[in-house]
Amino acid sequence: MPGLTRRLLLAVLATLLAPVVAASPAGATGHSFRVAPPAHPNAGIVDVYTTLGYQEGVAAGTGMILTPSGEVLTNNHVIEGATKFKVVDVTTHKKYNATVVGYSVSRDIAVLQLAKAWGLRTVKAGSPAGVRVGMQVVARGNAQGLGGSPKTAHGRILGLHRKIVAKDEGNESETLTNLIATNAPVVPGYSGGPLEDLKHRVLGVVTAGSTEGIHRGFAIPIKQALNLARQIESGKSNSNVHVGPTAFLGITLDNTAEGAVVERVLPKLAAANAGLAVGDIITSLDGNTISSVSDIRKTVLTLTPGKAVSVEWTERSGTAQTGSITPTSGPPQ
Repeated sequence: MPGLTRRLLLAVLATLLAPVVAASPAGATGHSFRVAPPAHPNAGIVDVYTTLGYQEGVAAGTGMILTPSGEVLTNNHVIEGATKFKVVDVTTHKKYNATVVGYSVSRDIAVLQLAKAWGLRTVKAGSPAGVRVGMQVVARGNAQGLGGSPKTAHGRILGLHRKIVAKDEGNESETLTNLIATNAPVVPGYSGGPLEDLKHRVLGVVTAGSTEGIHRGFAIPIKQALNLARQIESGKSNSNVHVGPTAFLGITLDNTAEGAVVERVLPKLAAANAGLAVGDIITSLDGNTISSVSDIRKTVLTLTPGKAVSVEWTERSGTAQTGSITPTSGPPQ
């Protein structure tokens, strides 16, 4: 479905370069998902602010507290490329540092762990059985990254099990399925926030909105999101989720007709040490054929920081090169 953007998180962007490979050390916390009734409509909602250190930018989104000890559910694209986090509980106004527990790139879900958190109010999950076309809903979130009391977007459910092609500001696209479609006018910053019924029970995680034509908002069903969160909490990566340090090549890339071209090489990191330069086109990584930035991202998620793998590329001159590259750890993808 054209005209959609996943980047509902964007607030204040500096020079945001195309993110490529990223990661953050993370671990399972072992919490169960107990949900306490919220004290008032905004209980359990947090503002998520990120610093994109390697991309020279900042961004903002929303999250939901799952446990009294500070596990936070949000979108993967809210944390993508982040090197630093500041999370604000909107009801207590308390600020927290956070680390990444794990994430799912393909399902656009991530879990953060707040530092030194206890006794927090959590969101209340609604029953999937009660979700129906035509029911009234409200989205809450950190609209435009301005903070303060969450803004609200009211609407109705237009459809269930929807499939969209979502694009970010770098024109990278991803197909998301089984979404709740609404006419709630969500804006950048709502990403990771709740889509609720009128009793403030969470039905989904706001993840995308239309950028042209009739306004549409899309949310990941809460049952699906919590299932992914439990997979992340198990501490083991699988085909859906990534847990633990993510490999980082130290480059930014862009898609061209020729393939994934290097736009920037960070000094003294993996790609620079391997001899890659701006304008090179990566053709193979760890034995996998590379034809796009997406191919590199998928391969990087399978790599282990500190372990060398093969890399092949074509220089601007057309000369083919073969070498090895040893990824480090970096921000999440």
